[in-house]
Amino acid sequence: MTTVGLITPEPEHPLLAATTELLRREHRVLAVDPEKAAHADAGPLADVYLLKARTPRALALARGLEARGVPVLNQAAATALCQDRTAMARRAGAAGLPFSATRTFGTLAELAADGVRIGPLVVKSRHSRRRDLVARVDSPAQLAELADEWADEPVVTQEFAENSGWDHKVWVIDGQVFAALRRSELAPGGRGPTLPLAPGELPPDWAELVVRVGEVFGLDVYGVDVIDTGGGTPLIVDINAFPGIRGQAGAPEALAALALRRARAAVAAV
Repeated sequence: MTTVGLITPEPEHPLLAATTELLRREHRVLAVDPEKAAHADAGPLADVYLLKARTPRALALARGLEARGVPVLNQAAATALCQDRTAMARRAGAAGLPFSATRTFGTLAELAADGVRIGPLVVKSRHSRRRDLVARVDSPAQLAELADEWADEPVVTQEFAENSGWDHKVWVIDGQVFAALRRSELAPGGRGPTLPLAPGELPPDWAELVVRVGEVFGLDVYGVDVIDTGGGTPLIVDINAFPGIRGQAGAPEALAALALRRARAAVAAV
C-alpha cells in the first residue's frame, strides 16, 4: 500500500478530491496543511507528496521532505521559479520558448514614474499568488490610478498582444495534455466562461510546445496560458505550477497514476 501526501490546506479541491477517491480504493491519502505542519518532521511520512500549496511554509515543508529523500511533485525549486515572473521569463527566453517579452520594476510607483510608453500594456505582480495584480493599462491616467492602490507592488510588464480575447488554458500532467478556452480577464467585460477544448483541437504543434515547457521548467503538473496572436502563432503569457485543472476528464486518473509511479520509483531506487 502506498501513502500519498497532499500538501494543501484545501484537500477538498475538486481535482484533489477526485484523485483521493481513486487512490483510496487501494492506497492511503494523507492531507498535510502546510500552515500547521511547517517542517518535514511533522507526523508520519508519505511515500510521495503532491505540492498543491505554494505559500512560503508549503515550499519550506517541501524542501525539507526532499532533503529526506521523499519525492515531491512538483519540486519546491520548480514551484518557486513559477512564482517569480521575472525568473520565469528569463528561463523561457533562454530556452527559446515563445514567451511574452517582460520588463521588471521594483514597484508599480517606479513604473508610473518611469515614463514607459503606454498603450496598451499588461501589468502583473512580479510574484504570482492568489488575488495578485493582472491588469491592462492603456493610458498614463490608468497607470496612475492603478499605482494609487498598488504603489509598493513589485511588478512586471508585457506588451499587450492583439488576440481573439480568449486564452488557451493548457494543462499537463506527466506529459498528458488537457485544454480549454477561457474568456480573458483582460478582454472587454472581464473574465468569461471556460469552454471545453479537446487537445486535438489545439493549433498544430501547441501540445508539443506545452510539453516542452515542463521539460524546461522541471514540472510534472502545470498549466500554460497561451494566446493565439494570429494564424496559430502561440505566445506564452504565464506558467503555473500545479493549477486547479477543473472539469477535465481523465485528469484525476493521470494525477493518481503519476503519484503512484513516482512513489514506486523512489522505493525501487533505495
